[in-house]
Amino acid sequence: MNTSPKARVFNIQPFSIHDGPGIRTTLFLKGCPLRCVWCQNSESQLERRELFFDVDKCAGCGKCVEVCPNNAISLKDGHSSTDRAACDASGECVAVCPNGAREIMGRIEEMDTIFDRVMADEIFYRQSGGGVTVSGGEPLSQPEFVSAFLKRCKEAGMHTTLDTSGHARWKHVQQVLQYVDLVLYDFKHMDPVQHEKLTSVSNKLILKNARRIHHELGVSIQARTPVVSGFNDSVENIGATASYIAEELSPAVEYHLLPYHKFGEKKQEQLEWGTDRAFTSQAPSDEHMAELKRTAESFGLKVFIGG
Repeated sequence: MNTSPKARVFNIQPFSIHDGPGIRTTLFLKGCPLRCVWCQNSESQLERRELFFDVDKCAGCGKCVEVCPNNAISLKDGHSSTDRAACDASGECVAVCPNGAREIMGRIEEMDTIFDRVMADEIFYRQSGGGVTVSGGEPLSQPEFVSAFLKRCKEAGMHTTLDTSGHARWKHVQQVLQYVDLVLYDFKHMDPVQHEKLTSVSNKLILKNARRIHHELGVSIQARTPVVSGFNDSVENIGATASYIAEELSPAVEYHLLPYHKFGEKKQEQLEWGTDRAFTSQAPSDEHMAELKRTAESFGLKVFIGG
C-alpha cells in the first residue's frame, strides 16, 4: 500500500534563481487564503483544478464544444468561450484541441514523484549553493505534505526555502518551519484597512507570525514587498514596512522590493476572469524604485530591488 503524502500542485519549475540562494527547483502548490488584487499566479488561488484557455491559439473549430460533458463551452466571435460556473475542468476539451489552446492547471501528485523530480537536479544545487523552494499559492495551507516533503529534502542535504504570505495557524508554521533554512516573507501593506481591502485578509496574523518566526523559531527571514503602482508603492507604506522590519524583527533582515510585472495579467485572461475582475497596473519606474530603496535603507536595512 502506497502511503506517500500527496499535494495539490500547479507547477514544478527547475532552474529557478529568484526564489532563494543559488539554482533551485520551485514547487508551486495550489490554494491560498489571500486574494491579492495583483496576484501574479492567479491559477494558484483556488484548491481545485482549473481550465487555462489561450484565445490566441483557438481556431474556433468547435471540437471542445462537442465533447464538453457539462455543455459549458460555446462559440462566440470566432472562438470558444467557457461558462466557468458550469466547467468542472474534466479535461475532455483539452484532449481534442488541435492547437493546444486548452490546459488543465492543478493536479494531485505524490511526494515520491515530486522528490524524484527535485533530486534529478541535485548536482546544480550542490554546485551553486541552491536547493528547493516551496511556494504557491500558500504552502502553509498544506502543512502535512510540506513538512514531510521538506523533512525529506533536509535529510538529503538540500537547502530548503519557504515562500509564504505568513497567513496561517501557528501550529502549522511550527510544523513546517522546523525543516526550513530560509523564509521568504511577504509584507504586502502595513495599513490594516488597506491590507484587507487589497488581499481580503487582515495583516494582524501575518505580522504576529513574522515576529514569532524570527524571535521564537530563529529561522532566517528575507522580507519582501511586491511593489504595485498606485496600491502599495507610497513612500509612507514602504517606510512603515521598513520600520516594522527593523524594529520588530531586526535590522539584519534583508528587505527586497519586487517591482510589479504584467506577466500575471495574461493568466487572468486564460482563466477568463473578464474586465470586471481582472487587474492591471504599470511597472513602477526605476526612479521610483530607487526612491523607495533609499527610504527603506534610511531605517538601517540592507535593501535590494528584485529577488
